[in-house]
Amino acid sequence: MAKTKTTFYCQNCGAQHSKWQGQCSSCKQWNTLVEEVIQKKDTKDWKTEKSPVKRTPKPTLINDIQYEQETRLNTNNNELNRVLGGGLVPGSLTLLGGEPGIGKSTLLLQISLHLNYKTLYVSGEESQQQIKMRAERINPTPANCYILTETKTQQIFRQIEKLEPEIVIIDSIQTLHSDFIESAPGSISQIRECTSELIKFAKETHVPVLLIGHITKEGSIAGPKILEHMVDTVLQFEGDRNHVYRILRAHKNRFGSTHELGIYEMQGEGLREVTNPSEILISKNDQDLSGTAIASTLEGMRPLMIEIQALVSTAVYGTPQRSTTGYNAKRLNMILAVLEKRAGFRLGAKDVFLNITGGISVDDPAIDLAVVAAILSSNEDIAVERDICFAAEVGLAGEIRPVPKAEQRILEAEKLGFATILVSKQTKLPQKKFNITIQKASRIEEVVEYLFG
Repeated sequence: MAKTKTTFYCQNCGAQHSKWQGQCSSCKQWNTLVEEVIQKKDTKDWKTEKSPVKRTPKPTLINDIQYEQETRLNTNNNELNRVLGGGLVPGSLTLLGGEPGIGKSTLLLQISLHLNYKTLYVSGEESQQQIKMRAERINPTPANCYILTETKTQQIFRQIEKLEPEIVIIDSIQTLHSDFIESAPGSISQIRECTSELIKFAKETHVPVLLIGHITKEGSIAGPKILEHMVDTVLQFEGDRNHVYRILRAHKNRFGSTHELGIYEMQGEGLREVTNPSEILISKNDQDLSGTAIASTLEGMRPLMIEIQALVSTAVYGTPQRSTTGYNAKRLNMILAVLEKRAGFRLGAKDVFLNITGGISVDDPAIDLAVVAAILSSNEDIAVERDICFAAEVGLAGEIRPVPKAEQRILEAEKLGFATILVSKQTKLPQKKFNITIQKASRIEEVVEYLFG
């Protein structure tokens, strides 16, 4: 009987070690090495039969390579198409991660029920009856969706050869296991082996594959980091289960931008696409409340109007608190230092709380001026007028700096009915007439004088 071969894999980066040690020598993380069986069978291929002998590829001059623009597959979901860069690329491997219960399976099942292509939905977590119950709620009359409940990759590929689907969805990669690896499903070696087989299948058949991946308590996708390097696209489905809105972001995309954003609303019949997110991110409160300002931000090519709330109060304890939700805490400390040093506001002994409504996170520096306006509004207890919005960056010298794509931000504010937008004096705008007042400023003192003077 052959001796069982084992090795040690790092759960964080996937590095292989011959023996156990406390610290991984690749990523320097402690206590991440686990022992796994690596004994494999002699032959392996995603096909059930022995594949024919192929010619060895030879180097080709780049100018001699024939290239045709491939047509992307329309998912009939505008938000997903935007994040992917126009649709699914044939032969691509897309990984979708998110917290438990956030709606990953619902999103991909909903897409598979509305696709115009023959789709195979492989589930290793739910029975066919459970999926049928959810499908009846989402779309009672699906036409091209086939359901398979299986976890062994060899059986899945056998069914794929019979059915010949145009799109394959796997729920989830952590439940699959291959006969070529003698370890438990969800282990590092199994995830890597199953993903490798799916990549070979996708590239050889030009069938796009979508994978659902679990995430760890730190928020990263479970399994070795090499999993994210192997796939073509990594999508993250974010949101608070206590809120109805979900956000789809691309952390990696070989076929498009990683700055696009998709927004969904969770309803009883599934996920609804939000076509105008600015309306849901701004509260419909008619009262003038201090500590509130509207900022014009940009996610990819999509302009968004977001509401920023600030609360400034006297510190009850010795050390003032600085708390943010959806905004970089270090950048808040920088802005408070600029207000104290350059504008003369004494905020060092006060608590400052900052929140971006809607449960989204924004790192666009163009919202700096809105953050300043919200903080000063709360500090002075004077409300900023509801028809004023902001789009500018604040520098360390207290200057107001211009931001890119200012015209798109102004047009979005104009479309939503704002009367005035504050921008930097250095902002370059086209020679056209806007139906919104563009107020320009070069320093924080000018903004304070305009708002509260």
